Amino acid sequence: MKTNVADSKQVKLSCRNVWKVYGSGPEKFFNKANGQVSDAATHADTIRKQQHIVANANVSFDVHAGEIFVIMGLSGSGKSTIVRCLSRLVEPTAGEIILDGENLLEKSAEDLIDIRRHKMGMVFQSFGLMPHLSVIDNVAFPLKLQGKPEQERYAQAKRVIELVGLQGRENNYPKQLSGGQQQRVGIARSLAVEPDIWFLDEPFSALDPLIRRQMQDEFLHIQSKLHKSIVFITHDFHEALRLADRMAIMRDGAIVQIGRPVDLILNPVDDYIRKFTLDVPWETILTATDIVEKPEGPIDALKRVSGETLVEKLLRYLADNEQGLAVEAKDGSILGIATARGVVKALASGSNDDSGAAPKIVQA
Repeated sequence: MKTNVADSKQVKLSCRNVWKVYGSGPEKFFNKANGQVSDAATHADTIRKQQHIVANANVSFDVHAGEIFVIMGLSGSGKSTIVRCLSRLVEPTAGEIILDGENLLEKSAEDLIDIRRHKMGMVFQSFGLMPHLSVIDNVAFPLKLQGKPEQERYAQAKRVIELVGLQGRENNYPKQLSGGQQQRVGIARSLAVEPDIWFLDEPFSALDPLIRRQMQDEFLHIQSKLHKSIVFITHDFHEALRLADRMAIMRDGAIVQIGRPVDLILNPVDDYIRKFTLDVPWETILTATDIVEKPEGPIDALKRVSGETLVEKLLRYLADNEQGLAVEAKDGSILGIATARGVVKALASGSNDDSGAAPKIVQA
């Protein structure tokens, strides 16, 4: 379970009303440079009817400093296209990409190369390692492109190799490494430039399930030390739950819902989001804070628990304390009480039964 949630609300990267349309002359569909339209869904349908492909439709979100922002969706939802638009590996048709207050779409090709070399780290599903270079040379390669002196770039490469747990493998070649080890090299290479913003597009999806989980753990360990601003792409909802501070779910090129994982579980905006959450082990996601209620009486005699305590750890205590448990914030103040009733209410709010019909009671 992820615990290093970013508290910062400082915006590092903004994606504003971004469209990516493929076809002949897609710019004709946009009167304004920022791509704002009164009804994005209707506008997207109009574009499609004119034999164009709408890969991204009016996508907007902010990435906060130090947070892992996960974008997920099924194949063809537009998630990989939008992360490439963020770095301008794919050129957006309309909208704005704001990094540290500057619009990347207004940057020259020369400026953009410099930004990619010094401010961005990118990791993709394909490891993209150079087979003729050793581990340390692969990791040091982007520093060589920056023009760093040999001694400096190898010293930095060794630091990130140690960070990803590959010390002792510096002189191995990619063919001598496992898939998980090769992906670690890719991660180390992207971190060597000490990027301000880190883009990862399904970096673990090609790995076996056990190795994949180990890489997720390693990724969280690295983030706990570096506190990078991260955009992470995945099609796996359980992976998103493990990693995300906040997440966005996409469908047909557009964002359907943005929020903390628990927000999407407890308050899905439609059946599409609800289907993603049906098999989620809620007790490993919800915390005492998520089920807190206003106390109806004095709470001085109640036992206290941290607001970050998982519900799965609360259940046996709730069974022994019918009046509930007092829930504490990080500063020691009382947020409210957690009760068994609160657990049931939280689960009911995310239920997929919208019929409103009362259950049939069968007499014993």
